[in-house]
Amino acid sequence: MGKNNTTILIIAMVLTTAMIMEEAKSYPICNTDTNDLQKCSPAVTGNSPPAPGPDCCAVVKSADLECLCPYLSRSGIDPSKIKSVLASCGVGNPSCLSW
Repeated sequence: MGKNNTTILIIAMVLTTAMIMEEAKSYPICNTDTNDLQKCSPAVTGNSPPAPGPDCCAVVKSADLECLCPYLSRSGIDPSKIKSVLASCGVGNPSCLSW
């Protein structure tokens, strides 16, 4: 591999790493952050999701669920699965989960 090809390969690797890191950024929302919300993803996806783990419950307990209502209603997640996670974590339903 020539010097120019090696330089191009290194630049491509750096750019790829930068893009991956950009995608992994977390954004604060409703007293939690977007990466933390992903800890509950297994418990609300699929036909028979597992019970939420302790990390998910910690996120649910610290999040402002009323603030999350607009996002929950547009998330496409089955409300019964969200309610199940909240119940398993010992958290009451926000007002928007009456649907």
